[in-house]
Amino acid sequence: MRWVLFFILYILLDWYSFQAFKSITKQRFIYWVYWILSALVLGNFIYEMILNPSHLKVLTHAKSYALGFLLAVLAPKLILLVVLGFEDLTRFPQGVYRYFKKEKQEFGYFPERRAFISKLAIGIAAIPFAGLLYGMFKGKYDFRVLKYTLHFEDLPAAFDGYRITQISDIHSGSFDNREKIEYAVDLINEQASDAILFTGDMVNNLASEMLPWTETFSRLKAKDGKFSVLGNHDYGDYVEWDSEADKEQNLDELKAIQKQIGFDLILNDSRFLEKDGERIALVGVENWGRGHFKKAGDLKQAASKIEPNDFKILMSHDPSHWEDRVIDDAYHYHLTLSGHTHGMQFGIEIPGWIKWSPIKWRYKYWAGVYKEKGQLINVNRGFGFLGYPGRVGIWPEITVIELKKGSEDA
Repeated sequence: MRWVLFFILYILLDWYSFQAFKSITKQRFIYWVYWILSALVLGNFIYEMILNPSHLKVLTHAKSYALGFLLAVLAPKLILLVVLGFEDLTRFPQGVYRYFKKEKQEFGYFPERRAFISKLAIGIAAIPFAGLLYGMFKGKYDFRVLKYTLHFEDLPAAFDGYRITQISDIHSGSFDNREKIEYAVDLINEQASDAILFTGDMVNNLASEMLPWTETFSRLKAKDGKFSVLGNHDYGDYVEWDSEADKEQNLDELKAIQKQIGFDLILNDSRFLEKDGERIALVGVENWGRGHFKKAGDLKQAASKIEPNDFKILMSHDPSHWEDRVIDDAYHYHLTLSGHTHGMQFGIEIPGWIKWSPIKWRYKYWAGVYKEKGQLINVNRGFGFLGYPGRVGIWPEITVIELKKGSEDA
């Protein structure tokens, strides 16, 4: 029933948006292009999402692109709806008045739409259309290295200047360009960090998604090792498995793949990074997310082998865990590394001016570094992409964090 309602609304929106084109041109070629493009996009979406079910209901590349193209044509039509709708609302009373005043022949029941408003609306609508297409074919692989220097007065002196590269949300099942991924792995290695920390979501759903990429990611190098935790997608919770045993086997296979790549997977446990007789505690929890997301993370178990006065770096996939559990914990977690939000893969960021994404309405801490109660978190915007096969304004991120001893103001 919901699909029927969606299609009815889509067709009505299509018809309403078409009025803008009718008001600025009489070229039937333009009309045909409009309707053919709209029909192809909608038809492809219906075929991929309804008529062509995939095994285990996994989101394939074809389904992702069907969704992406639908968003690319739907977003500008919503812009047209807002702009033209506002105009119609302001002119409707005038049209009704003139109709009952017998001025129908001169003005029409609905006054002819001003060409200027239609051109303005189409111009504005072209921006998200072009942006979403760019995001699908270019933006999703426009990797950015973001560097932060974070100060801690109680950082062990041996770790002054220690460098960490954080990556998150690989989502290997979405990749469709090996050259770009090879480039990104080389870019990570170019940072020459002491340790590489991966904060979850290696795959979309299936461990097999990572198999074509194991050799590529095995090339990641860091002097003190590569460490990882699981994200919500790694557990296979969004797949219709034939049995619970199949689901458990999938997770076991993913754990084995992570080991093959060279990641030390930390599951509600801890490790120590040691240097010149001093140490940092690296704590890793399984996924814990607010709401319906899996809550397998056990912070107390993960910290059971460390001391209260250890300098602590926590790896926790979902930043809501930091907000709801970590910052008020009896232990002081100096730095938490998270991902999960992807920055919604859409937003506007101009350093020093604006940082905005609709995801901020769901997550208070959604991208970058935040500080609460003397503790810091970095929320990585993600390496890969999921659902919409692209990124617009929120680019794929490789984070490099340098730890410095002392006050930031010193």
